[in-house]
Amino acid sequence: MAQRFQTLPGFRDFYPDDCSARNYVFEKWRSVARRYGFVEYEGPILEPTDLYRRKSGAEIVNQLFCFQDKGERDVSMRPELTPTLARMAAARQRDFRKPLRWFSIGQFFRYEKHQKGRGREFYQFNCDIVGEESILADAELMALAIDLMTALGFSESDFRIRVSDRSAWIDFATRNGIEGEDQTTFLQVIDRMERTPAEKVEEQLSSLGLTLAKVRDFITSGCDASPSLRAILDDLSARGMERFVEVDLGIVRGLAYYTGPVFEIFDIGKGMRAVAGGGRYDQLIELIGGVPMAACGFAMGDMVITDLIRETACPAGLLEKAIIENQRVDAYLILADPDRHREGSAVTQQLRDAGFRVLSSLSATKVPKQFQAAELSGAKFAIVVGSEFPELTIRNLTERSEITSSPAQLVEELRKKS
Repeated sequence: MAQRFQTLPGFRDFYPDDCSARNYVFEKWRSVARRYGFVEYEGPILEPTDLYRRKSGAEIVNQLFCFQDKGERDVSMRPELTPTLARMAAARQRDFRKPLRWFSIGQFFRYEKHQKGRGREFYQFNCDIVGEESILADAELMALAIDLMTALGFSESDFRIRVSDRSAWIDFATRNGIEGEDQTTFLQVIDRMERTPAEKVEEQLSSLGLTLAKVRDFITSGCDASPSLRAILDDLSARGMERFVEVDLGIVRGLAYYTGPVFEIFDIGKGMRAVAGGGRYDQLIELIGGVPMAACGFAMGDMVITDLIRETACPAGLLEKAIIENQRVDAYLILADPDRHREGSAVTQQLRDAGFRVLSSLSATKVPKQFQAAELSGAKFAIVVGSEFPELTIRNLTERSEITSSPAQLVEELRKKS
């Protein structure tokens, strides 16, 4: 008996419906990014493992698909794009006008536990502004993220951007005598605070000379803790977007390279983890490429956002329409006279050359079955080629009406009725 293979844990097959849903999300990512003047770029899927060690430390290797290639180089399949962006921006920073406004849609790989909304391979939208120190760049990215969510069909009742400022936390730690490596430990405790029992958090903070009550008091200070947050909220208010945003100093994000404002997008009511997140990382490009450049950016993965679309009533209909639209055709050619095969192929190609999506039967099939196939394809029109060619019958499968046409007038007739 032949061996049957299955997809590896954490990897996915994209059947046509799944691929249509994925492409719907991709199209929204691209269209909104371009509205904001961002241009698309891409980097390699394989990078030197040291690129990720430089950014995240040696422990990152446990989360990588890493191996030694045939040139005996230590390489890894990319788990994220920010290190690649930093390398690329530093390498050719003199060739581009600042600030860079770049976005990318690509595939990524992380060797971690497979769970809902998180796989070992995934696609991710990355959007960054490089070479701009103004806090308005952070507000611009948050505005783009909000527009992206609304373009996907979500409303203010479906999500919130929760924004914080890591520099405010660094100031808080310093004022309370927490320095050096202890600051990293402290920020990790804050990052996991919502997911950790209060008794455990109290114990962790006590070892750093703090109390949970004091930390909670700081979190409630909100915008008063950060001039940057006040500037961001003022800008988003001018755009009419303040209703989508809330200050939550409990958000610090786990990655150590963030240096300023950070934010995450959370759904309301579905209990899912953050569907997107990012922040300012002014030191990373210098760390990786040796060129000091301010930067901020955010990322959104396809798995969580697609799950949220499917689980939220309003955008779910949009997704189903996108799937249908992606798979339907405009016209189906019905060959009523098998002897007219050459003429039928010519008409099919004529319509395709004019930009119509057209199907036809590739084998001898009875006419009723061809009409049935036309209905199942979602075609609006059936073009019937019979023994009376060159006269053609155009049947509107939606309105159940028909007219006749010559091949010369066919394209014009279809455009008028589409």
